[in-house]
Amino acid sequence: MSTHPINPQRAQPTQGAVPRFGRMDLGMDRVESGIARAVDWFWGRQHEQGYWVGELEADSMLEADYIFMHTLLGTGDRGKMERCINEILRHQNEDGGWSLHPGGPSNVNYGVKCYFALKLMGWSADHPVLQKARENVLSLGGVVECNTFTKIYLCSLGQYDYDAVPAVPPEMMLFPNWCYFNIYEISSWSRGILVPLSVIYAKKPFKKIPAEHGIDELFVGGRKNAKLRLKWDSKHIFSWRNFFLFTDRLAHWCERVHIRPLRKMALKKAEQWMLARFEKSDGLGAIYPAMLNAVVALRYLGYSMDDPQFIRALDEFEKLGIDCPNGEPDYPTPTFRMQPCFSPVWDTAQVLSTLGEAGVSKTDPRLLKAADWLLSKEVRHKGDWAEKVKNVEPGGWYFEYNNEFYPDVDDTGEVLLALKVVQNPRERYQHEVEQRAINWVMAMQCKNGGWAAFDKDNTKRIFQYIPFADHNAMLDPPTVDITGRILEMLACYGYTRRDKRVEKAVQFILREQEPDGSWFGRWGVNYLYGTFLVLRGLHSMEYSYLEPAVQQAAEWIRMVQNSDGGWGETCGTYDDPNQRGVGPSTPSQTAWALLGLLAANDTRSDSVAKGIRWLIERQHEDGSWDELMPGRNGESYYTGTGFPRVFYLGYHLYKQYFPLLALTTYKKALERGEE
Repeated sequence: MSTHPINPQRAQPTQGAVPRFGRMDLGMDRVESGIARAVDWFWGRQHEQGYWVGELEADSMLEADYIFMHTLLGTGDRGKMERCINEILRHQNEDGGWSLHPGGPSNVNYGVKCYFALKLMGWSADHPVLQKARENVLSLGGVVECNTFTKIYLCSLGQYDYDAVPAVPPEMMLFPNWCYFNIYEISSWSRGILVPLSVIYAKKPFKKIPAEHGIDELFVGGRKNAKLRLKWDSKHIFSWRNFFLFTDRLAHWCERVHIRPLRKMALKKAEQWMLARFEKSDGLGAIYPAMLNAVVALRYLGYSMDDPQFIRALDEFEKLGIDCPNGEPDYPTPTFRMQPCFSPVWDTAQVLSTLGEAGVSKTDPRLLKAADWLLSKEVRHKGDWAEKVKNVEPGGWYFEYNNEFYPDVDDTGEVLLALKVVQNPRERYQHEVEQRAINWVMAMQCKNGGWAAFDKDNTKRIFQYIPFADHNAMLDPPTVDITGRILEMLACYGYTRRDKRVEKAVQFILREQEPDGSWFGRWGVNYLYGTFLVLRGLHSMEYSYLEPAVQQAAEWIRMVQNSDGGWGETCGTYDDPNQRGVGPSTPSQTAWALLGLLAANDTRSDSVAKGIRWLIERQHEDGSWDELMPGRNGESYYTGTGFPRVFYLGYHLYKQYFPLLALTTYKKALERGEE
């Protein structure tokens, strides 16, 4: 590889620093060159406003739902929809189905949706692609095995029965906050999805489509013979599942006999709730499923297509699209794909803190520009979180460009870490912003000592038994990965374990450790992610690396290292924890493992030496890394988690800033060793 001179604004190379332990036969000049080229790569991709943002990739369900929505509403660009089909076909598995993540097992919901999308675009059931897809769907149980969201979408185009889907009554909007069951006791993302979905359920949209576009053939034994309703729990008659199924059937009976005295009031409140959250936001919740449901809900609430609210909702939704009419280098076929949301605040904070660690000057105008952009995104409005956290001044940051109602603890922690790497001329202003954010984070700490993402103490497991909760994402419990990041951030601002809140968080983390020494990763794949963030958090709080919890975690990381020197883990570990730490090596996960080991004071083992070599040898000449899967049409490994077992993400910048952070952390560790 070629070497580039270190930018004078960065820290100067360590003269003569070479590893004295392990089998690191690379000179430090190779490491420093890798750092320099990675830093230059980022400078070439900074937006003129100061931020960074990478593509956020998800599964084929997004393109299938895009075709569904435009078919239902009679809108959309036919060319884009045709290119959606190419994107869907790009991700089809060998067995004919579609999966939650590249390389994963086929999923019945995705198989039904993608098959239906192809038929809506005029494909014949006799086409070999659909024949193979149909066989896969039927082998997985057919349409009746799909979740509520899929079934309601099918109902609107006449492919399922509204009376057979779990009721999503808008009357839930009328439950007061002191009631055990209310919308603020479910996760923020489910709230954003379910409120407009309840409108759709109540209005029961229906559009007749040509018979040849239907999917009766996806019902095992035929649709007429299918048992469409959810099954009772025959083994446990007195169970929460049966209780909620009984209330569901009661709700359907009330629908049939038109006993809905509060329906009009409930719909009005749902409408007002949505419209309020359109403000200061890039669409409802700024996430794909909530935005799609909101567009459909507005239309069936009577909003015309030229109404400003409808136009705005549809425009925000369409902005998520990436149109490639001429294809891409890794896949030359014309495609159109949708992103689940945008990630500029998250990416910018990660890049900014990493560049600071890489030795870029605190007064570099490019860093200051990024910091000022982040400061401009501070939340100053009370959102849904304030329903449970009273008398706290708004603060913190969200994930997207604009999403004022939904700041989250994870982004806030990362932004606060990033702001520490700049020396801002507006020092007093930045300090005030930081203090507001820290106060907000402290107020969001859960009873058990950990931190969740969007809400406090959102842990009522009973909600998982509600029939329409079969998307498995109803709760937002505290997690060790977020808690580890918050501990790292608090340490940067002078907090120690003498603070009772910090110590409570440390004890939460220690209680959650797995028997093998790892920690579960809720927001990244998976145990490698959770373990590295916990170890960095404990290290920042001066928790001794000699403690058994740290040593056991480090040994687990070393134990799961691949023979090539890297680390990897698949999304499948959420389904089978016995596979934790097992998977093809990727730059992002190799970096996580190295960061975890370095936080555990391991700078001299063969594992670290081999991991650093793995990163250096796989870095491209331009300073970047890739995570492409061999033989998969340009698909990449997914290392981000939306909802475990439900929805996974491919962050296109993870493979760039985490390896850079690992290299710079390693370099600094050796410098300390020399001293």
